[in-house]
Amino acid sequence: MKLISHSCELHLANPWKIASSKRSDIYQTLIVQLSDQGTDAIGEAAPSSLYGESAEGTLNFLSQLDAAKLSFADVAGSMAYLEKLPGIPVAAKCALNLALLDGAAKRAGKPLYDFFGLGFRENHHVTSFSIGIDAPDRIRKKVFDAAQYPVIKLKVGDPRDRENLGALRSAAPEKPVRVDANEGWKTKEEALRMLEWLAETDKKIQFVEQPMPRGAAASDLIWLKERSPLPLFADESCHTVRDIPRCAECFHGVNVKLVKTGGASMALETLQAARKAGLQTMIGCMIETSVLISAAANLAELADFLDVDGNLLITNDPFAGVTAKNGILSFASAPEKSGLRVRPRNAK
Repeated sequence: MKLISHSCELHLANPWKIASSKRSDIYQTLIVQLSDQGTDAIGEAAPSSLYGESAEGTLNFLSQLDAAKLSFADVAGSMAYLEKLPGIPVAAKCALNLALLDGAAKRAGKPLYDFFGLGFRENHHVTSFSIGIDAPDRIRKKVFDAAQYPVIKLKVGDPRDRENLGALRSAAPEKPVRVDANEGWKTKEEALRMLEWLAETDKKIQFVEQPMPRGAAASDLIWLKERSPLPLFADESCHTVRDIPRCAECFHGVNVKLVKTGGASMALETLQAARKAGLQTMIGCMIETSVLISAAANLAELADFLDVDGNLLITNDPFAGVTAKNGILSFASAPEKSGLRVRPRNAK
């Protein structure tokens, strides 16, 4: 097995800002390539400073990894080996897991969704399109520019929240909207006031993500859940399957991201556990290329909602995979027929 990894600079169509991070127009992601006996596979991870990871640190870890311990024939064993490595970044686990699964599914001659036994319904799965925190006039323009997408996700947690929701509605009066506070409301009382305002102001809001910080007391989150007029989804509070019992107490649903769980294998386990616990499920993303987005789309059958638009927010996606015309996910024109169903755009 041979391992190659490198960083990839992603350029955003619009500067990106959420309540828990600084404004930025460039994001770093990592690409991993595994090759063994004629099978070439690819994976990706977007290290997040929010979780104490960096592109440099993750690349340094990958450069010291013994790739001979990895195998397309034994993904579970390979992941068990990786789990035992001290200090392994979650981003490294994610990228390696995707590449291992890509190779394993390719050898089986199946798309990952069939390799997992999930299937994929064409013309069924719809992703939202995210609008970051900005000035109201910029919000209005972004929503106009996103006219083809049937569902909008609005980032909040800013003093201009009320004006920004008004700007969104001036551009898209009837679209369903999902609201993401990204830990922006610091107390349960503030969160409840904002939730009540949202519910009274706009009847087409579907749910609200992460209204309070991930470190908030369970008692505060339970208090808020009992009183909230809108469904509440965990994002920063839900990383892996181990978080599901607490999330079932404190939220109505969970946002599962492959970069948080450490790959598609763990995302599959987390989504299945969430559904068993009676939680609604959403698959989300970071700013990513079509590698991670396509990997996430392979799990779409386990999601009630999808927010897999990270590749739609950038101008230089170097890969081609799942598409999202009019917000509808499709593998119909994907260049690969097996694995993650993704390929570099310049590949023949």
